[in-house]
Amino acid sequence: MQSDLPDYDVIILGAGAAGLMCAITAAQRGRRVLVLEKSNKVGKKILMSGGGRCNFTNYHVTPENFICTNPHFVKAALQRYTAWDFIALVESHGIPYEERRHGQLFCLNSAKDIVKLLLDECQQVGVDVLTRCDVSNVSGAAESDGYDITFSRADTAVTYHCDSLVVATGALSIPTLGGSDFGYQIAGQFGLDLIDRRAGLVPLMFNDSTKSMCERLSGLALEVEVSCNGQAFVENMLFTHRGLSGPSILQISNYWHPGEVVVVNLLPETDASQWLLTAKTSQPATHLKTFLSHALAKSLVNELMRLFWPELDGKRLDNIADAQLRRVAEQLQHWPMKPTASEGYRTAEVTLGGVSTDAISSKTMAARQLPGLFFIGEVLDVSGHLGGFNFQWAWSSGYSAGLAV
Repeated sequence: MQSDLPDYDVIILGAGAAGLMCAITAAQRGRRVLVLEKSNKVGKKILMSGGGRCNFTNYHVTPENFICTNPHFVKAALQRYTAWDFIALVESHGIPYEERRHGQLFCLNSAKDIVKLLLDECQQVGVDVLTRCDVSNVSGAAESDGYDITFSRADTAVTYHCDSLVVATGALSIPTLGGSDFGYQIAGQFGLDLIDRRAGLVPLMFNDSTKSMCERLSGLALEVEVSCNGQAFVENMLFTHRGLSGPSILQISNYWHPGEVVVVNLLPETDASQWLLTAKTSQPATHLKTFLSHALAKSLVNELMRLFWPELDGKRLDNIADAQLRRVAEQLQHWPMKPTASEGYRTAEVTLGGVSTDAISSKTMAARQLPGLFFIGEVLDVSGHLGGFNFQWAWSSGYSAGLAV
């Protein structure tokens, strides 16, 4: 079964953002590089990201934008290959892009531009990329240093040898795009610890009356502040037929655990108490429901009236006591909601947890006790906030490993 094809200096498992960046960097150093991709095409997650426009990085990347059991782990790689480095690469290929809110950078035309950039760079430096490769076995070579990788392609099984093996297989998120636990299996095989995994950047679901309310409001989006476990994000929130989504919910889902409450502030830029009390003086004849509808969608106000203040429906502001208006304000700005679950890996943009960074070099992404074995990208216990940070981690960790393989 041993192939007569030449061995490689570096074999990379996974042709996503991290794997391709690693391949380019290593080949630029003269290394012979092979990338094996299980899917029928490379960069599937790149292609679907950002609504097909790929939020490829962010102007404001800091270590605080990442979740890791060791919060210092990301620093070296982010400094070695910065957002500005990837922006320069994008510009060198003439790819038009735009800045959106919070420093997020998107392709102006299509995410295909980023995939083409990566493949063009691979071609220029002689990287071999094979798709539809089903890896069946990874082992440390018994007869020499390095690793043997056995895989099937077009019903033919072959075994290749390499000096350095890079695991860039991604994680459990969105299995329809190739998400799997294969990288964790390899880590476990070689005795590396795993941090418990769960879905991140994912919509939250409810049951009973809250779910019914979300169904009635499905499609409504508004800017809110959502907080949980000491973290807060001001972004759009979207009501769906399952519960809540939108950027603010995806962000807070990284910090929420089952059984916990998320708190929604519907008027994040307003002192709601002062706003209502002032209105009572300046617009005394206005009904509370009418006044609230100046700031919030009528459909949402109707739901809030039924939920919190049915006794105030139809009442004018001047007929409502100050204490009652303060209670209304408090509920507008502190609405506790208890999700029953997240939507899970099916729609999660990232996987929290993964290969523990305790045994991984933050400078090279190498497993310290396993010469020639590297882990990069989402398979590691590193997850970024929404907004291009996970792609930047892919570029930075891939580049760091590419310098070391």
